[in-house]
Amino acid sequence: MAEQKATNITWHHHRISPAERERLSGHKGCVLWFTGLSGSGKSTIANLVDEKLFLRGCRSFVLDGDNIRHGLNKNLGFSKEDRAENIRRISEVAKLFADAGVIAITCFISPYREDRAKARALLPAGRFIEIFVDCPLEICEQRDPKGLYKKARAGEIKGFTGIDDPYEPPESPELVLNSGFTDAETLADQVVAYLEKNGLLTV
Repeated sequence: MAEQKATNITWHHHRISPAERERLSGHKGCVLWFTGLSGSGKSTIANLVDEKLFLRGCRSFVLDGDNIRHGLNKNLGFSKEDRAENIRRISEVAKLFADAGVIAITCFISPYREDRAKARALLPAGRFIEIFVDCPLEICEQRDPKGLYKKARAGEIKGFTGIDDPYEPPESPELVLNSGFTDAETLADQVVAYLEKNGLLTV
């Protein structure tokens, strides 16, 4: 838990409730938390889900790991401590989106179970959907869309998840997407089907 440094502050209650914002959206506010190795297909699937939801008239937005590090988290590196702070910040941002009646879609490796558990704890039950994009390391390396595995194997990148830094798979995720052997379109449909089945696309 991050230390509270600010003093003389008071929580301000909004006049419009999250439930009222959801009625305006026509669906529940929630967080879809995509986690998995680099190259597993998180961003590809997440953006397809975002597109499918948009076409249905839903309010959704993708919070992508690399994009966030260009702005909000540009001062963070990839040490365990910085990774934890990276996830803490985005967890709070995703919660704000959900409170506003938006479906927040996050794409982060988020390798540590403890950090993902803290993100889950910010949301009411059923509003945090952990989605494990499960892809064998060898397939992620073959894809290597950003050339990062090649650099990590050459020693040019230290502390790279899956190579010389651990990835802790979710123990009880809401969804497991086997992206090494199933196309992204099909997997995105599975995510939307989950939202439908669990009543998140209605108020």
